[in-house]
Amino acid sequence: MARTMKVAIIDDEADMRRSISQWLSLSGFDADTYASAEDALRAIKPDFPGVVITDMKMPGMDGMALLKRLLSMDSGLPVILITGHGDVPMAVEAMRLGAFDFLEKPFDPDRMTDLAKRAGQSRRLTLENRALRSELADAPVLMRRLVGASEQMERLREDILDLGQADAHVLIDGETGTGKTLVAHALHAVGPRAARRFTSLSCAAFDEAQLTARLFGPAEEGGPLPLIEEARGGTLLLEDIEALPMALQARLVTFLNDQGVPPETRIIGICNAHQPDRTLEDALRPDLYYRLAALKMTLPPLRARGEDILALFTSYVDRFAEEYGCEPPQVAAQEAAQLLQAPWPGNVRQLVNIAERAVLQNRRGSGSIASLLMADNEAAGPAAITTEGKPLKEYVEAFEKMLIDNTMRRHKGSIVAVMEELSLPRRTLNEKMAKYGLTRADYV
Repeated sequence: MARTMKVAIIDDEADMRRSISQWLSLSGFDADTYASAEDALRAIKPDFPGVVITDMKMPGMDGMALLKRLLSMDSGLPVILITGHGDVPMAVEAMRLGAFDFLEKPFDPDRMTDLAKRAGQSRRLTLENRALRSELADAPVLMRRLVGASEQMERLREDILDLGQADAHVLIDGETGTGKTLVAHALHAVGPRAARRFTSLSCAAFDEAQLTARLFGPAEEGGPLPLIEEARGGTLLLEDIEALPMALQARLVTFLNDQGVPPETRIIGICNAHQPDRTLEDALRPDLYYRLAALKMTLPPLRARGEDILALFTSYVDRFAEEYGCEPPQVAAQEAAQLLQAPWPGNVRQLVNIAERAVLQNRRGSGSIASLLMADNEAAGPAAITTEGKPLKEYVEAFEKMLIDNTMRRHKGSIVAVMEELSLPRRTLNEKMAKYGLTRADYV
């Protein structure tokens, strides 16, 4: 479930602050208001979990000065400016400095909400990327995030370790929610550029003019560096690269050609959307596609990962139960089979959402995992409700492993307690634990 996005509203007029706050609160934002830029700067810190909406003209520090201060503190903070009719040229200049967008008075509240939501999505991605970069600073944390014992995940981990050491650019493809951003961070973290900057941009979050300014500049005094400069010597991640306009694809090719071999800055492109009648090769210029696809990774969909589904579900259920201070729901055999059979159109992202909702349901003492799966499948449409069947042996083994794993966790590695609860002789339990790669030391 998505967390509420904060929005900081700065305006010297109390009525304007109040109306914007009320409107955005009704739209699901957590709004804080400030009467001056100085007040806002005392409250907004780096990694502020939200977006900023500020009036351009205010006594003392105006919106342009506030924008420069905020972006010098956190270059990824989305700032939306509210301008009068005569301030539009100044607002355009602010966009070149790095403002997310601007609203001209009088503005449509629905447009403000739409801008705030798009800015919030951009901010959430930025903060997730920063958190991932911090978490993936060492290999043990990396391996814990890449959960799964399936053949596909073993191969993916090997590919990350191999390709992470290379200098060539990378193109990552795969269905939505398969963990492409996580893999991009991992490629950077395990490679020789790990100590250098990791910079990211969603090409779908901005129009062509904004993308041009953010990627290539020119740099303005007091504003953030263009990303090709900020990422110099490190890694530049371009999310939704299929949304990059053709003119900017041409500029990117020129940038890549000018770098030489090995490239000073590594580019990782992520494709997040495909149209049925249009391939990624159709969306990108051939010269850009072949430069990036020298090293191409296609991530496996969750439905193809077998018992990883139950391992992931258990992992996230335990995490959310700890976060909410309640007991995790127990997964029955029928529910385990339904989890394995589900088509998972949203892949791991969808599984995480269902795991959190299952914990919240269990805390209230109502609902079932099956009902959550059914609701998600119906929302995805009739084509997503069916999936290919799996051998009965796969269902049985996956459920058996999950059951032993959960019981060992609950009893903190007590073999005797697990034997009693599952009615298994010690030798049988030992054989099954060895078969599924479970060791008592993991639970003690």
